[in-house]
Amino acid sequence: MALNITSLNSGSNGNCYYIGNEHEAVLIDAGLTCRETEKRMLRLNLKMNKVKAIFISHEHGDHIKGLDVLAHKFSLPVYITSNTLRGCPALRKELAVNFIAHEPINIGKLSITAFPKLHDAADPHSFIIRCNEVTIGVFTDIGTPCAHLITYFKQCNAAFLESNYDEGMLDISRYPFFLKNRISGGKGHLSNKQALDLFITHRPKMMSHLLLSHLSKNNNCPDLALELFKPHAGRTKVIVASRFVESPVFRITNEGAFIKPVLPHVTSTQLAFF
Repeated sequence: MALNITSLNSGSNGNCYYIGNEHEAVLIDAGLTCRETEKRMLRLNLKMNKVKAIFISHEHGDHIKGLDVLAHKFSLPVYITSNTLRGCPALRKELAVNFIAHEPINIGKLSITAFPKLHDAADPHSFIIRCNEVTIGVFTDIGTPCAHLITYFKQCNAAFLESNYDEGMLDISRYPFFLKNRISGGKGHLSNKQALDLFITHRPKMMSHLLLSHLSKNNNCPDLALELFKPHAGRTKVIVASRFVESPVFRITNEGAFIKPVLPHVTSTQLAFF
């Protein structure tokens, strides 16, 4: 069974990733407003009634901005650790379900496994999502490529991998020293070079797609990141997950991937003209 994946948005202005099969799906993080999440899914012909749960990586605003409204409107369980939940005061506690690192959670035929990561948050985690023989990773907000990340990255047919900043651009930016140190100090974000090193050293042979994610608006450039990866991509399609619009829907199989055609959404008003 294939998995359909898309980045609904990726960046410090909001993060939300969709992974699902033909019957059920999950969202990783909910950093867009409920209205914007619905709007972007509608443009991609993705149905909210297929979404069965939301998994939260950590409590920073760009990952939880739309969480309470989205979860409440669609009666979705929110899988979140108790330490992270303390940083989400707006979330209705009855929606929260605790998860434990490295213990798979089954949502229909999807299996979601969380693992701890290095980031300056209360209890940060990343996730892999499995369905039959297909595995997708969502790896953002990572200060250092730790052993957990390497282990799970090696298992992926496709992955969202943070490539947050260019080291040269960050060095000469107007950011104050404390912020530069936060970003690059081991519990902030992965640089282009760190992401590339991980990709070159640990890319699995079956990885068909790599979506570079959470790019900085001020300290990175999509073209710069792509040019860095291009000579090393091989058979892996490398693209940038935008901080402004949703990505295409990619249908990932254990034999490769292709872009799933998105039919235009037709409203009842439009149908009246035919």
